[in-house]
Amino acid sequence: MKRIAVLGSTGSVGVSTLDVAAAHPESLSVIGLSAKSNAEALGQQVRRHRPQVAAVLDAGQAEALRRHGLPGVEVCAGVDGLTRVATHPDVDLVVVATSGSDALVPLVRAIEAGKHVAIASKELLVLAGELVTELARSRGVRLIPIDSEHAALFQLLAGVPREHVERLIITGSGGPLWSWPAERIAQATPAEVLRHPKWQMGRKITVDSATLMNKGLEMIEARWLFGVPLEQIRVVIHPQAVVHGMVELHDGSCLAQMAPCDMRLPIQAALSFPDRWPAARERLSWTALSGLEFHEPDAARFPCLGLAQDAARAGGSACAVLSAANDVAVAAFLRGELSFGQIPQVIRGTLEQQTVISHPTLEQILECDRWARATAQLGLMNSKEQSAHRCRG
Repeated sequence: MKRIAVLGSTGSVGVSTLDVAAAHPESLSVIGLSAKSNAEALGQQVRRHRPQVAAVLDAGQAEALRRHGLPGVEVCAGVDGLTRVATHPDVDLVVVATSGSDALVPLVRAIEAGKHVAIASKELLVLAGELVTELARSRGVRLIPIDSEHAALFQLLAGVPREHVERLIITGSGGPLWSWPAERIAQATPAEVLRHPKWQMGRKITVDSATLMNKGLEMIEARWLFGVPLEQIRVVIHPQAVVHGMVELHDGSCLAQMAPCDMRLPIQAALSFPDRWPAARERLSWTALSGLEFHEPDAARFPCLGLAQDAARAGGSACAVLSAANDVAVAAFLRGELSFGQIPQVIRGTLEQQTVISHPTLEQILECDRWARATAQLGLMNSKEQSAHRCRG
């Protein structure tokens, strides 16, 4: 029996994780759950899965969770509450399904406590990839990726000597705007952007898919997860989203991982590792796979990919600044305060003002995150003022 805690259990990955747990009650036991603010949904999950501990990042919502009347369940709040869930002594594996810097301290504390980690939040490895991976190595902790592309690469690389690997290839569907001309992309609305052609995901990650920032973040994540230099990681656009990752070997061979677009597949692979559990799910229809396409990403129409690559080359705290600025810009776009075309402008403006710290500590990473969010907010205000000025003529 594997005992798990889920950080971000009310989000799309968290919900899918609990679906996997419910399908394998003989193999998985839910010890802890946490959410950012959705106390109502968390309360329903707690009643169904009966964990020992539950936490809400928002302290006010923690009080709402307590009012659900959950006998025998410890209810906690804030980052300390998330840390309590992640480090509970009965937990074997922590599923990190929440993004943002609020989950970074619980992740670090879980690794320090010797918990294995299944990680779906690419932002945390973008924020602190060097720190997290070095700490995991020193504590003998496994970092198992859930993100579909990295889960594919993780499975492909099993048993392959690193000296045989020439290149990792991360695929991406291109999102809903891939075929659009540049001028139309710049004016895309939130409703248009959120209509992803292949995946059902959270709002923020769906916007990242549309800007191709998601692919840039995944390049940074892959660099730390697999110990491969950025120069050996490539992104290709694959609209059918059947091939989730490829590994090119130095003899010219190429390994590919293929599966339907169902997040429960990489989640179950991570939770069952090193075993494989059966599942009654959709299989690929081989006779329907005659039209697979692969394209180079268009850096001119999707500049966020290049911004992420620049931050990765700068290294150190630059990636934390990139992630925070992107968070601010995407949130503003979803609120209708920023055009789609202005998202990379806010990110670029923030990156240009930073002073890179080569090997930041946890405290420095969190401070860089705070600085970048404040700086991006100022850039957002400037963008709005410029837009208003243009409108006035």
